[in-house]
Amino acid sequence: MPTYGRVSRYGLIAFASSLDRIGPFTTNIADSASVLSVIAGHDAADSTCAPASVPNYSSEMRRPLAGLKIGVPAEYFGPGLDPEVRSKIESGIDLLERLGCKPVAIRMAHTDYAIATYYIVATAEASSNLARYDGVRYGLRVSGNTLMDMYRKTREQGFGPEVKRRIMLGTYALSAGYYDAYYLRAQKVRALIARDFSQAFEQVDAIITPTTPTAAFKLGEKTSDPLQMYLADIYTVTGSLAGIPGMSVPCGQTKAGLPVGMQIFGSHFGEARILQLAHSFEVAGGFTM
Repeated sequence: MPTYGRVSRYGLIAFASSLDRIGPFTTNIADSASVLSVIAGHDAADSTCAPASVPNYSSEMRRPLAGLKIGVPAEYFGPGLDPEVRSKIESGIDLLERLGCKPVAIRMAHTDYAIATYYIVATAEASSNLARYDGVRYGLRVSGNTLMDMYRKTREQGFGPEVKRRIMLGTYALSAGYYDAYYLRAQKVRALIARDFSQAFEQVDAIITPTTPTAAFKLGEKTSDPLQMYLADIYTVTGSLAGIPGMSVPCGQTKAGLPVGMQIFGSHFGEARILQLAHSFEVAGGFTM
């Protein structure tokens, strides 16, 4: 995911306007750099798109890593992290150190509040954004006997269970009497999480974390327990809340053959640094550790 505002969102169906970003999924780092070079840049049709210059990512990613400082936040390696995942990420950090990086222990004090903050902000914005899909102006329309009947049938058939769940949660968070207690407070905590990253990047060039606390789970395994699925996002939502760029790269497999992801965060508009680290890691064999 690039920095918020690096890639135009014009034409995107909005979920959460202050969180939505567009980035490439590729099988190698060179392709990520090439695609990002094409899609990044200012777009007058998107008021949130930044007028920042776009580097030559394909060239930048080939720079050596010597002297780079990589932050390792203790909060991302605490209780709940699967031992096999921890082992793979620590091995990945060791490999980056052998490539010339210097690991630095850092603190991200407000990480524990990230999941609650994210799911209040995201669902509130989803509730607002998706209200427009009412069968009149956008998207699907299911006929009904009355206007209200058409509204109900359209939204009933047009949204799946998870989308409906998020709309309901967001509507509740924005309702009278709860706005200050939930949404406003979540925005204040979001600012603290963003400050954690700003302070960390005063000390380091990039931050390394696991992508998820466990290896991949089976398709449909946790759909009956939405909370467990939400908790799987604990290491990625912090970057979304702060609007910084991040990339997940393969970092080997568990004994059961399940993939482990290593996440690399960069400072605002620091996509070149992330690609640089990821490319060196890939070339050194880190993907298959």
